[in-house]
Amino acid sequence: MVKKPVSKKYEIAAVTARADGSDALLFENVRGSGFRVVSNLVGTRGRFARAIGSRADKIHEGMAAALAKQGRPRMVKGARFLENTLSDASGLPVVTHFEKEPGPFITSSIAYARNPDTGAQNSSFHRLMPIDGSHFSIRMVEGRHLHRCFVDAAEHGEDLKVAVVVGVHPAVAIAGAYQADWGKDEMELAAGILGGRLSLAQCPQTGLNVPAGSEIVMEGRILRDRTHEEWMVEMLQTYDHKRKQPVFELDRLHHRDDPIFHDVLAGYSEHRLLMGMPVESKINTVLKGAFPGVRGVSMTGGGCSWLHAVVQASKKKEDEPRKIIKKTFEAHRSLKQVTVVDEDIDPGSAEQVEYAMATRFQADRDLVIIRDVRGSSLDPSSDQKNLKTAKMGIDATRPLRKRPEGFEIARIPGLKRTSLENY
Repeated sequence: MVKKPVSKKYEIAAVTARADGSDALLFENVRGSGFRVVSNLVGTRGRFARAIGSRADKIHEGMAAALAKQGRPRMVKGARFLENTLSDASGLPVVTHFEKEPGPFITSSIAYARNPDTGAQNSSFHRLMPIDGSHFSIRMVEGRHLHRCFVDAAEHGEDLKVAVVVGVHPAVAIAGAYQADWGKDEMELAAGILGGRLSLAQCPQTGLNVPAGSEIVMEGRILRDRTHEEWMVEMLQTYDHKRKQPVFELDRLHHRDDPIFHDVLAGYSEHRLLMGMPVESKINTVLKGAFPGVRGVSMTGGGCSWLHAVVQASKKKEDEPRKIIKKTFEAHRSLKQVTVVDEDIDPGSAEQVEYAMATRFQADRDLVIIRDVRGSSLDPSSDQKNLKTAKMGIDATRPLRKRPEGFEIARIPGLKRTSLENY
């Protein structure tokens, strides 16, 4: 808990960066705002695991269980976010994070819209940059679900009605980051994570249903005929290129008494966990369903929890790693590198993965290069305009034709039980 007065411009971001990978922070006294600010809320694997009712070493099992028992949230009336209603968002403690960004950004905002094909709701993360008290640029990736809803509305000559929430239960945020299939409602996953204990309330202006426990809810429209130029720091901690993005026009802002504003520091642990961990769980589920020998997947820290993955597998056939590499790229098209290792290599250890490459990989035999394919718009080394990149697969598993003893890592009996304190 930070009681000292803090500035929205850089100071909250700097303190959050210093606490990266450790404690959550609650800023009680934010200059120029009556709102408190929380950051680094889901900034460790342990807290992420707690949010889904699991353990740090069982996150993927917890996500799989939530997917299996997802269901409809219950509807309630009289949500606390309706305690206060405004027509202007100028009082929000929107944080300025990085020196070369064009302004402050709301970074934890989850947008809710109605799917035009199924009538179900879609929810997903979209950062907002204030233009004035009632207008914001809204970042949407082309082809993703909210953008598809927006395009459909624009083609019918309409603005897209949306509700944007800030400050929700971490389980709701995790579900919002999960890349569900088109037409699926992510709040059903959130209900599964919470064991059916998720309540939604209807917004009075848009008629959309949002978590009843939300701290802040903004109702309005994404305008079909207006754009605004912006750029931002992404998961790679680099500046994205300038883009003209649609504009969200605020009609009503609702908030609870004594609200807490959630800020996510881009490119740091909370951002990477919220965005990357649901994808890692999805890849785990896909690969284990296709290959019984797959033991686990790690979206690596060096790959910003987005661009690189390591797959641990028990290989039965020589061509199996190549098939795993292909399937992994299909499961997450932003991936740029996939490495397959044996069961005795920890996929979460960069040192062990490099050891596997040093002792089990031959570049002329075990390297897969895929050219001119769809990649991540975030990668500054790629063709960002056309979303084209090259991808690399690495088979760092033991060749079955060679004697297994040559790859066995030597063990010392009793080493784990030996402590220097006894000597």
